Formats: sequence, C-alpha cells, structure tokens
Amino acid sequence: MSNQTATRGRFVRQDSRFRDRVTVDGSSGFPAEAGRYHLYVSLACPWAHRAIILRHLKGLEHAIGMTVVDPIRDERGWRFDEEFPDALNGWDFLSEGYLATEPGFEGRVSVPVLWDTETGRIVNNESADVIEMLDESFQAFARHPERVYAPLELRDEMAELNERVYETLNNGVYRAGFATSQEAYEEAVFPLFDTLDMLDERLADRRYLMGDEPTLADWRLFTTLVRFDTVYYSHFKCNLRRIADYPALQPYLRDLYQHPGIAATVDFDHIKRHYYGTHKSLNPTGIIPAGPLRDLAAPHGRG
Repeated sequence: MSNQTATRGRFVRQDSRFRDRVTVDGSSGFPAEAGRYHLYVSLACPWAHRAIILRHLKGLEHAIGMTVVDPIRDERGWRFDEEFPDALNGWDFLSEGYLATEPGFEGRVSVPVLWDTETGRIVNNESADVIEMLDESFQAFARHPERVYAPLELRDEMAELNERVYETLNNGVYRAGFATSQEAYEEAVFPLFDTLDMLDERLADRRYLMGDEPTLADWRLFTTLVRFDTVYYSHFKCNLRRIADYPALQPYLRDLYQHPGIAATVDFDHIKRHYYGTHKSLNPTGIIPAGPLRDLAAPHGRG
C-alpha cells in the first residue's frame, strides 16, 4: 500500500498510467500481431489473474508470451529471481519496464503489464483494458475465436454491473483491508456484502451473470471470489460471511473453477504467500495460515 494514497484512513487506488490499445487495424500504433506482445503477471494478483484466464480461454498462449513474477513483493515492487526469472528482458524488477517506458516513473508498479517487444515499452497496465484486448483484438490468432466474452448486445448491462462490482467488491476488499480508521472500514465492508447479497440473488435463477454463457463480467468477479475465503475473509477483515455460506455464489464459484483449464490458473500457494507474506502492516509475523480447506472441485449442480 506504500505507493497508494490514503485520505482519512481510506484506501485510494492509483489510476493505471499506461492505457494504449492494441487494435486489429493498427490505427493505435500497436497492431495486433502474433509474437509481438508479452504479458507480465502475478499468479497471486486478482487483476493479473484476469489476463491469465483470458489468454487461456481465447487460446492465445502461442501468440502472446507470459512471464510470472515472484509472489513476494517488497518496497522495490514485483521482482524476478532464479526461481522466477525474466527470460525476455533480463530484468531484476518489473519497475525496470516502467522506467524504460517512462524515465523517472514514480507511480505504482502493478500487474498485469502488456509489453510491446518491438518498441520496448508498456502498452497497457490496466487489467480491464487488457482482457478486452485479449478478447477482441487478437481474434486472428486465437485458437478459440468463437468464444466471445463481451457480446455487443450485453455490453451496456455488463458495464453497469461491472462498475458496481469493481467499486464495492473487486476494489472493496482492498478498501476494507487497508482502511486505517473504523469509519473507512465500515464504509467499505457493508456495501461489499450488499453486493455479494445482490450477486447471490442474481445467480439464484441463472447460471452466469449475463445468462447461459460466461462473459468478462464473470471472470472479473471470479478472481475476487476465488481469493475471498482464503485471504479477504480473514486477512482483510471481510468476515460477515464466507463465499461458502452463499447458496448460489458458492456453486457458481465451483462452476467457473471447473471450467476447462481454469483450475490450473489458480495458485493458492502464490496467493497466500503474497498476501500474508507481503502486507506486514496487516500480518507482521508473516505467518501463512494452513487453511481454509477448499472444496472447489465438488459438484456444482449448475449445468
């Protein structure tokens, strides 16, 4: 949280700095090409996890390379080492890519990063943009181009739902977890559970948020839900209820987790080591809890 700003105990997330787009026609200056772009991600981070999932779902592993950072982040930011090397650029820290893009960069170094190997700079470090590009801009190279996760006819409804889920839940867990006043914590935690209650009710009579097929809205939500009982419930004090306590959200989470190839993108070791080992203000001993036991492979009964 050191590079974030706080006002009266409230956590305020910094805006993503790099927002260029890869486009099919190249009018943005970044044409869609196989082998040109590279993703830097963390298996621990929910924002980066979205990009990992979309790269897999679209079948873009052969077209877009990927490097995973060490799950432990310190004051120097995301790092590489012998276990997690950067074979592409040989960096020791991801901040080197930010400085190569903007000399003197002083903002927060975040993941995912979509890197352009041709110009040697970051194209985009905003996860919402990155997953949209993976869904739309690389269709010519996707092994699963028939899978469209932001159908045109659903985009307005998705945008409205995504806005609430982002503000109160995706980012809400951080607003609750990093609050440094009771007032700021309560401002975050109660709307967070109002949104979980709403989502549980919405999913009571439909398989996915928008209907019969998963969309970007589902995968944006999934990466928060899959971390919730393991990290946010205890570490971030979001402890009114667990996802396991919800009659619709828990089987919905299992349904998404059991989608082909998705379980392999979830690494609870990285997740727990990152959150419990990095946030010394919240967990000064650095002890990583043994639980909770998960049952995400159990039958979900939703299809």
